[in-house]
Amino acid sequence: MTTSTLESLLEIMSRLRDPEHGCPWDLQQDFHTIVPYTIEETYELVDAIDAKDFEQIREELGDVLFQVVFYAQLASEQELFSFQDVVSGIATKLVRRHPHVFADPDSSPIGHSPTPAQVKDNWERAKQAERELKMRTAILDDVPRALPALSRAQKLQKRASRVGFDWPDTDGIWGKIDEEMTELREAIASDSEKEIEAEMGDVLIAVVNLARHLGVDAETAVRGANARFERRFRLMEQAARDDGTALQNETMEELERRWQIAKARLAAE
Repeated sequence: MTTSTLESLLEIMSRLRDPEHGCPWDLQQDFHTIVPYTIEETYELVDAIDAKDFEQIREELGDVLFQVVFYAQLASEQELFSFQDVVSGIATKLVRRHPHVFADPDSSPIGHSPTPAQVKDNWERAKQAERELKMRTAILDDVPRALPALSRAQKLQKRASRVGFDWPDTDGIWGKIDEEMTELREAIASDSEKEIEAEMGDVLIAVVNLARHLGVDAETAVRGANARFERRFRLMEQAARDDGTALQNETMEELERRWQIAKARLAAE
């Protein structure tokens, strides 16, 4: 079987789900059981993009595409929708949300040569109009619960800002962060695990709000911080091995010295 076309991929998926001759593992799956794999494959794609490993990006894109094909196969078996319905839906949506490209520019709400910011704002207005057509009037509807917590927090705040529930500038947010930090200290003093967790969450939410106002994607920022921490810590481990010792045998002062050296080394690269 040729495997170079989308049609062949759909045929492979159909055969994997064949009740008599298909794969036992694939036949056991349903919409819910493959969700963890979808999330995992998406994050592997993000990792490949962060690493600028284009061969790996190509491979991970294929894995993500397979997830879409898998869901479409499940839906087709239940006569819910087909893969073609998925393709048709996104194609129609893209044309509808880009009137400055696909429609008469004179009739476009953002004119002939819109800026990226105008395009983004128009996209959001189109999404809101589509939600209203679906009779979903709650402001926070359609923010996926399965999103990473930082991403979901940022989207919830952005959605709330549409009705004016937002700080006009970062001054108010800094004050809110100070307020939440005070409440966290009080919770720590009370030694209540439940209160500490709640107040820690409020601190993180306030910091995410600051990130949004500064035009920073909170999830991306934390991924970057994680990567920097990992690189610095690995340098510390290697330096300790080179010195004939191990990090667990060193004092906090020695560890801090190694951390600062690793930090400076990476900053100089």
